[in-house]
Amino acid sequence: MKTRTMMAFFLAAIMTMITLTEQAGAIPAFARRYKISCSTCHAPFPKLKPYGADFAGAGFILKEEEKKRDYVTGGDDLLWLNKDFPIGLRFDSFGVMEPDNKVKSDIQTPYGLKLFSGGAIFTNIGYYFYFYLAERGEVAGIEDAYMHFDNVFNTNLDIMVGQFQTSDPLMKRELRLTYEDYKFYKTRVGVSNTDLAYDRGVMLIYSVDKTGTDITGFLVNGNGKGQAGEDRKFDQDKFKNFGLRLNQSIGEVGSIGFYYYSGEEASLTWGDQFTNKLAYYGPDFNLTVGPLELTTQYLIREDSNPLFNDKTTDIKTSGVIAELIFSPKLDRSRWFITALYNKINSDIDDYEQDLEDFGAEKLAYHSATLSGTYLVSRNLRLVAEYMRDIEHESNRLALGIVSAF
Repeated sequence: MKTRTMMAFFLAAIMTMITLTEQAGAIPAFARRYKISCSTCHAPFPKLKPYGADFAGAGFILKEEEKKRDYVTGGDDLLWLNKDFPIGLRFDSFGVMEPDNKVKSDIQTPYGLKLFSGGAIFTNIGYYFYFYLAERGEVAGIEDAYMHFDNVFNTNLDIMVGQFQTSDPLMKRELRLTYEDYKFYKTRVGVSNTDLAYDRGVMLIYSVDKTGTDITGFLVNGNGKGQAGEDRKFDQDKFKNFGLRLNQSIGEVGSIGFYYYSGEEASLTWGDQFTNKLAYYGPDFNLTVGPLELTTQYLIREDSNPLFNDKTTDIKTSGVIAELIFSPKLDRSRWFITALYNKINSDIDDYEQDLEDFGAEKLAYHSATLSGTYLVSRNLRLVAEYMRDIEHESNRLALGIVSAF
């Protein structure tokens, strides 16, 4: 019976892929705007090539392609209005099988439906945002949303103002090729509201051309992207968090970096009676040799009181993320293999009763993932992925389609 159910499930997933493949034929917003192929910036989408990273770093503007005829100026040199408003849609669907769970097979379609836009506002000023119309069956709302000021004061300084992920200076979760996430970025310790996902604030990026050094600093609220409170304030306490990342290129083959993030938060229940001081720090490394690209990160998070009580003090949590991508024909490849490793350990798991009393979860996580991607077209790819949950000795198989148009 189980075998017949599994076969029916995967036949349905494959038929869904074939049907959607036949219907795909449009191109995403930026490719449509500049009349270029998606492969100019992505290999494969949404993973960025160096040129794509430069394009994003310039505020999603191809300066050499900007022409007055593409804008409505009204005869005013201080006005740039896009003649055609750039807009795109991303549609992801997956079929997931987890034999060790209560729900052994799940058709997750759509897994995600995202509306996005970006482009020029004025000379050296761009914007980008996307709205998650649906994520795992719920309206997720606005995630990335910011204005980007490029080459401020005619220097190598860029400023981003808005909502972004504090892990973006390391790796962008939204650009990964796998169904499996970069787990440590989303991990919250105890009942802390701080993680390395979305937050509101200001980010500054400065590049030293002579040495190939990038310096990124940011200041954020520290409590995620929740809705405004009763007093219409986005921040939930009087504290602000800040972060810094240094990244040094190693020729054209890789880079080595260091990340630091520090802050403090007050208890939502007890206010300033209990506060939690926290800090992230650790190195990261990237190496590209021919068709192989390796990225590794080791981060430590230290919390002074993540359950806001008198017991769980001085908690240390560590996270490892390692990703290896194989592109046999480099940026002209149509198939790719990604290996992803996640591991999380935390001292807070020793406080089982306290975690239960506060409704918090244990954090131990250990997984190994092997994922294959095939490009049907530049803006539609098929995904087949196997994940082994080493911590709980369970397995997950996912088949999916990722498209943008």
